[in-house]
Amino acid sequence: MKLIAALIMLCAAATATANPFPGGDSQTGKTLFDKYKCNSCHSAMLGGDGSGIFTRADRKVHNPAEMFTQFKMCSANIGVNLTAQEEQHLGAYLNQYYKFK
Repeated sequence: MKLIAALIMLCAAATATANPFPGGDSQTGKTLFDKYKCNSCHSAMLGGDGSGIFTRADRKVHNPAEMFTQFKMCSANIGVNLTAQEEQHLGAYLNQYYKFK
């Protein structure tokens, strides 16, 4: 019985962590990314379309918590106060690069 309970808890935990941005919609995130011109800074730093910032070897973001911290720094740089919902949407969009589970 304890083994079954442990397996149920393990499955529930795995399901809970399967989507790190459960309140986010990637298409809405893309719209926000474009609206706030997020890639303008990234392009200035790395050239090209700026998406290389997400996949570089020395990137600053390694998990969803670090992504939310980075959102705060980036949004402060451009004078935007992102809502928690907007962060979820942006996270869902950017997860195409990060592939957090």
